[in-house]
Amino acid sequence: MADGEPSGAYREFKALVEAADRKFARARDLPLYGGGDHHSRKAFKAYTRLWRLQQDRRRDLVAAGLRRWEIGEVASRIGQLYYARYLRTAEPRSLVGAYVFYEAIYSRGYFAAPAPANANASAAAGGGAKHQGLLIRYKELRFIARFLVVAMLMRRAEAVDHLVARLRSLVQESKSAYPKTNFKEWKQVLQELDRFLKADGAYKGSRSLRYDNLFDSYASNLASIARFHSKRVLKLKEAVLTSYHRNEVKFTELTLDTFRMLQSLEWEPTGSYQIAVKELTENGTMSDQSGPSGLIDIHLSTEISDGNLPSNPQRAIIYHPTVSHLIAVLATICEELSQDSILLIYISASGLADQNAYHKYASSSSSRSRSASAFSIDKPNSHTGLDDHVWLGPRGNGGPNNLYPEDLIPFTRYPLFLVIDSENSHAFKAGHT
Repeated sequence: MADGEPSGAYREFKALVEAADRKFARARDLPLYGGGDHHSRKAFKAYTRLWRLQQDRRRDLVAAGLRRWEIGEVASRIGQLYYARYLRTAEPRSLVGAYVFYEAIYSRGYFAAPAPANANASAAAGGGAKHQGLLIRYKELRFIARFLVVAMLMRRAEAVDHLVARLRSLVQESKSAYPKTNFKEWKQVLQELDRFLKADGAYKGSRSLRYDNLFDSYASNLASIARFHSKRVLKLKEAVLTSYHRNEVKFTELTLDTFRMLQSLEWEPTGSYQIAVKELTENGTMSDQSGPSGLIDIHLSTEISDGNLPSNPQRAIIYHPTVSHLIAVLATICEELSQDSILLIYISASGLADQNAYHKYASSSSSRSRSASAFSIDKPNSHTGLDDHVWLGPRGNGGPNNLYPEDLIPFTRYPLFLVIDSENSHAFKAGHT
């Protein structure tokens, strides 16, 4: 720096950060289905350029005032882009890419900025420093929550245990360091996480949910299966996964049902792309403050490709959709569905929204039955029962919150595989035209 002005490298870094953040916001706001890949590619390109700049000019940038959490923010955005690409394309290497960047951020402690020990120390440090420390603490909490999702999807049991303990201790530390700040939502996150891991207790098991070519494919069956192949060979290319239950087990916006379906629609890696990941530690690496410590060397295109397996189907994961939103997503995906593709729709939802509505229906069922016998009209689309639909909605019963089998008829123009996980699934066994 000269005369108190930031160096040219630092000014360039800040300009690139602003441009990259705008591209990231556009890519983040797009749904993970129906196109939008070009926004993701632009964001990747911007952050790649930014990452290379901080690698090549690290000494100048640190001298000009670059802080560790700023490096962590760039790496975290790259990890988020990799995870979004995984959700969009179902490429396992993108999930590994997210894990590599998140692990590097965690092991280097980029967000682990020292927080004031108590309120007096915080006042002495100044309101501005306290506010910035709180912002960095929130960044660290959100980062660990994202890292946990990726670690759970990769079935890294030891990493999950470690991150859960770290998140719990970090929430407790934050309550002590910032007594006037309400961390109630993070206590709820911990409660959700505990419920999720308890329900998904098999995550420590050796057998994955993913389809394993070694165990699940039998060569002796291939000849008999080939007899059923028609001239038109269909492939599962797209899947829509959604669930809607009251008080359902979830972590962030990933419910337990969609979490398990997400993995069951993937091939278990053969091992050719698995990469060594360092043991996560809370201390140990915190003294690594400069120089090569910021380098994350990763070559995803060559190191973790798995040519022994076919590609996974693309998935659209929808959290708590309305009926109209779900139908709009299905229509968008079908517009781009090729003729040799199968669309899988997985819906996990309750058949009844409200127990009070059920009792009200039961109390008046006899009068409705008498009316129906007097005016009997055979209309398959007249939804007169409580067991011919699944319920998608925040509250209430009936109307636009009910998804009926007839609502899915337009999508039977395409090869369709329907999975309804509900007590009313029997209503979807046959569609009416």
